[in-house]
Parts: sequence; C-alpha cells; structure tokens
Amino acid sequence: MKLLVPILAAALVLLPLPDGGNRKKQVAANWQERVFLEYYVQPAGDTVFVDELPPAFVFPKFSRRERQSNPDLRKYYRLVYNFNAVYPYTDVAKKTVMEADSLISRMNRRQKEKYVDKVQEQLLKDFTSVARNMTISQGKLLCRLVDREVGKTSFDIVRDYKSRAAAKFWQGIAKLFDQDLTTHYDPDGEDRMTEYLIEKWEEGQFDALYYSLFFEWPEKVVIPSKYR
Repeated sequence: MKLLVPILAAALVLLPLPDGGNRKKQVAANWQERVFLEYYVQPAGDTVFVDELPPAFVFPKFSRRERQSNPDLRKYYRLVYNFNAVYPYTDVAKKTVMEADSLISRMNRRQKEKYVDKVQEQLLKDFTSVARNMTISQGKLLCRLVDREVGKTSFDIVRDYKSRAAAKFWQGIAKLFDQDLTTHYDPDGEDRMTEYLIEKWEEGQFDALYYSLFFEWPEKVVIPSKYR
C-alpha cells in the first residue's frame, strides 16, 4: 500500500456556500482503517472548510555509510526486515494452540493423538515451503515471538501436544542450527527492540518505519484464510 505523507500544519480552505447558511457536511474517509470527518462552519459570517489530516509518521533515516560502519544499526535493520517476514505467523500459532486446547480438553488420549497428527499434517502442508525459506535468524525470532503470543516455548508446545521425547528430538535438531526451542521472550531485555516493533505494528506505524529504512514498502505476508 502506498501512502501520501502531507507536510502541512493545518487545512483551512475558504469555500463559498450557495445559500450562505449554517450547515455542516460530514464525509467519512477511510485511511488506514481510520475515519476522519470533513465539515463546513460559518464563524462571523465567513464560510470555512475544516478537515482533519491523517497523521504523518516520521522516523530517522540513516545513510548507507552509517549503516555499514555501525554494527548496532546493521542489527536493527536486520531485525526490522526479519520481523516483517515472521510476525504474522504468530497469529497462526496463537489461534492453532487456542483451538487445540479447547478441543483436546474434551478428548481421550487416542482422540488427542489423532487430532494432533491431523493438525500437524495440515500445518506441514500449508507452511513447509515457508519454513524452508526462512533464515536461521528468522527462525530464532519466530520462536521467541511464539513464546510471547502463546505463553509457551516451542519446546513446551511440542512436549504438550506430542511428547517429551519428540520435544527433545526437535531440540537436538534445533541445536544443530544454533537455535534453542526453550528460549523465552524477554521484553525488557534481549527483545526490547522487538517489543518496540510490535508496538509500531499495532499502532499502524510499522509500514512507515520500514519505508524510512529501506525506501520501499514491506512485502506483505499472505496467511491462508483458514488461519485468519
């Protein structure tokens, strides 16, 4: 989506009204899921058009030289890029776990095993290509974000829905790729900057932040409709 960022302090445009009377006209305009009102007023005999402009989000820009010479900036750019690539999948994890918890509570052991196997098969079918194209750093970030959204580490999820043996097996595989499925999300420590990005995402400012860094709009992750 492309945005026009107007650099204006106010919008007061004098407009004549045919009847010269006091009247108001409301016009609903949708801009990034926000509604703004336009209306006419007539103070002291003058007709004035009043409009509320959408907010313009301004973030600092860094030159290529600054990025290359500053390791913290390089890390920040990589985090923003990776966050955009994986954050939408945390909703999939959250909804899948919530649905599983509500159904499994009414199942016996055999029914639970069949249900979990079916869900696993469907997730592999829908997201195997996504997982294969993720980088190691994106995989690490996703594991931490899942812990934030679900309240369980990736290790706990596998242990609870499959078995401890399965969890240990996948933890061993993860270690080969320098990952840890038992890692916890730390909003006040290691994940402080990620928490900032979540805040910007929820406020509708992430696209502008991303553009300020890469000078292009972020590629949108398409989630299958069954998981929305």
